[in-house]
Amino acid sequence: MPILLIILLVLAIIAVVGLFLIIGNLIGVILTLIVAGLIGVVAEAIVPGEIPFGFLGAILAGLIGSWLGVAILGVIGPVIFHIPVISALIGALVVAFIYSLLTNQLIGRRVR
Repeated sequence: MPILLIILLVLAIIAVVGLFLIIGNLIGVILTLIVAGLIGVVAEAIVPGEIPFGFLGAILAGLIGSWLGVAILGVIGPVIFHIPVISALIGALVVAFIYSLLTNQLIGRRVR
């Protein structure tokens, strides 16, 4: 009987620790997405045109821009929730500018 209680206690401790790790990782992911979205919104404000899908599009532009900026420039500036701010902003500007160019070209072709 005491062995069963010890096993249950160990399993309960493992479950609690696992729950804290899952919640901590989930909060980290949410904060990363928020920072990426803010960077995407800033890029959308600077580049003429509009990123589709509102804040979700801004999050996507921020994440892709972060990857692109780090791939091209490396880590520049402060890192907030695993996103280097300056690199991500420059990359998001490039992504938003390329999207703006592509949509303007496609719209221009449809009109003619």
